[in-house]
Formats: sequence, structure tokens, C-alpha cells
Amino acid sequence: MTLAAGKKLGPIPKGFGAANGVLMIAGHKATDLVERAGDTPLFVYSGGMLRARVAELRAAMPARLAVHYAIKANPFAPLLAAMAELVDGFDIASAGELAMAQAAGMAPTRISFAGPGKRDRELSAAITAGITLNCESEAEVARALAIGDALGIVPRLAIRVNPGFDLKGSGMKMGGGAKPFGLDAERVPSLARRIVAAGAEWRGFHIYAGSQSLDTQAIIAAQAQSVALAVSLAGEAGVALPHCNLGGGFGIPYFAGDEPLDIARIGAALGEALDALSAECADTRFCVELGRYLVGEAGIYLTRIIERKISHGAVFLITDGGLHHQLAATGNFGSVMRRNYPVAIATHYGAEAVEEANIAGCLCTPLDRLAERGGFPHAEAGDLVAVFCAGAYGASASPAAFLGHGPAAEMLI
Repeated sequence: MTLAAGKKLGPIPKGFGAANGVLMIAGHKATDLVERAGDTPLFVYSGGMLRARVAELRAAMPARLAVHYAIKANPFAPLLAAMAELVDGFDIASAGELAMAQAAGMAPTRISFAGPGKRDRELSAAITAGITLNCESEAEVARALAIGDALGIVPRLAIRVNPGFDLKGSGMKMGGGAKPFGLDAERVPSLARRIVAAGAEWRGFHIYAGSQSLDTQAIIAAQAQSVALAVSLAGEAGVALPHCNLGGGFGIPYFAGDEPLDIARIGAALGEALDALSAECADTRFCVELGRYLVGEAGIYLTRIIERKISHGAVFLITDGGLHHQLAATGNFGSVMRRNYPVAIATHYGAEAVEEANIAGCLCTPLDRLAERGGFPHAEAGDLVAVFCAGAYGASASPAAFLGHGPAAEMLI
């Protein structure tokens, strides 16, 4: 079989090795972790990789910049508790995530809440808890002020801005043009004045232009534009700029040919942009809001091969996992075309690829493919498959209830 004719697999993140042909995760054999969990499928998250990633990021970014974790990427409770000790704040998108953030021990003053369509009970919970609301419209501000008055609590309000630019090369564009997110920039100054005049605690701006970009220069440009826009809007409104959330957008390599971001360049450029600010912004606090960049590469999804079968000459390795846990890896989470994630046979890790095989999940749908025509060592029923870059938007963004198979086990080591 000519392996060159298949589809390339994505790049496996650094930090993984093998012992006697078995994938090692943070010093543990994958087989031992499965035995400890009692079954497959299993998500494994490496605490050491989480700590290393946050430390690497802090070393590259200007000291003035705070690091926030967007918990939608992975809200697994033990992981959240670990992240609460590593980052400066949490960013949430629902009252459910607020409860998770509080349970993880994050101080309310270090939590912010963004997202369109916040219900009154969610606004009430946020105001009662004392977290910052990143308001997405004039109507949301009006509701928040009315709820604050009824509760006798001064709400902490920021404005999410829909900028006139987006993040080039991003997987999901969150700004620029007509969007359901945030308030168009030209309407921001008057709303900022209204918030201040109403006596609310003014918390500045949230500017999120896009996500999952691997274009270093595009991120540098978007951050510079965001800083300039925040300063300009505050000046036009005649209000102070106490805080500005610059959003995220930092991507990780998933597919063949992807190259990691140059974090050192991004940090240096952002440092220059912040150093150039006027004295009026000397006390402004800036942060970045990152999800997958902090946790994505620290996660591995382990699933067991149930059967090896041949159909019209093609090899199919049928697993007990699939898109109900790893929607993104199957190409069904925002992908325009299906490409292979980094995938390996965990029980023959590092062995030479000798055949082209498809790794298919257990669901009754042709969409359930964890790898398509990838080059793998020979594998049989009982072998383990590892899907890498599974720490973000795996368990939290997949249809675990689909066909009744239920969620996968999760483990932080």
C-alpha cells in the first residue's frame, strides 16, 4: 500500500514519548491510565503541561498584561481548580459557568461574563456575585442597571465592542461587520457615558476580534488595533479606561503544515504598544482571554479499537469513542474541509506506519471519523488510539448525549 497517497496526520505536540511501545503521558503509560479510569473512552489532561504553557506565556508577554482563562474551552472541575491558581482571572459565558468558576475558587472580582442573550436571571446572578458584565447592547445595559437598582447592588459594567476589523486568519471571526456580538464601535461612547452617569462601576471594554489564528503578524496587528480603539473610544466618551480585555485568538497547530505562533514576537509587539500609551492610561489594566491556547495541547483522548474490518480493500479501525466526545477532531466543528488531527496508535507509539487506515467511531453516521486514510502501524482490536490536542472543545463542545453512549471519563494528572 502506498502511504503517500493518504491524508497526512496533524503534528503531535511536544512532550510525549514512549515506553516499550506505549504512549507516555506525563510519566504514565496510557494503558495504566486507562486501567486507573476503569474504561475507555478517556480524556487525560496533563497538569504539568498546563503549568508550563502558562509560564511560557507569562515569560513572553509584557508584565503589565494579565492572563485570563476562557473556561468554555474546558470546564472540567479539577482542571478549573488548577487553572484558578495559574491565571489572573476567568472569563465565562453563562450562569452555569459562573457557578463553576466560583466552585473553582476564583474571586468574583476576577471573573467577567460575556455573551449575547444573557437572561435576566443570569444578569441578576452576576450582579449579586459582583462579577464584571461585558454588556453586548444598550438594552442589556438598561436591564443590568434596572436589576442592580432592584437588588440595591451597584453593577460592574463593561462594554463589549464590535470592532470594525477582524482577526485575519482566524478560525472564527468575532468582530468586523454585522455580528451578534458586542456593540458597534460608533455607538460605544454614548453608552459608556450613560453607564458612568447611572452610577454603575465602569469597567472599560472587551474587544474580541477572532479565535484560532496561527498568523503571528495578524495577532500583532489586531492587538495594536484593539489597544488604539479602546483608548480612542474612552477619549471620545470622556471617561477613564480602567480595564481592557483584548480577547484571545491564539491558535494551536492541529493539522499538517500548521506552525505554532511566535509568542515572543507577539509579546514584544504588545509591550511596545502598551509602553507607547499616554499618561492617562498609566493605570489601565489590560488582559488577554485565552482558552484553547492554554489547555488544548495538554489534553489527550484515548479510545479503544473494538474491531478491525476491511471494506472494499480499505482498513477501518472501529473504536468505542467518536464524534460524541471529539466533534472537532471529526471535522464537524466549524471546519470547511475535513483534515486529520494528530492521531496515533497509543499501544504502538513511535512504530513505523505500515498501512493506510481509517479510524471510525462507534456512532451510526458517516460523519464519525477520527482519522481518514492516515498512515499507521498495524493495529488490532484492543489497541488504544490517542487523539492529541484534545484539551479544548472536546468534552465541552461535543454532543455527548447523541445516540445514548454518554460522556467520556476525564482525568487530570
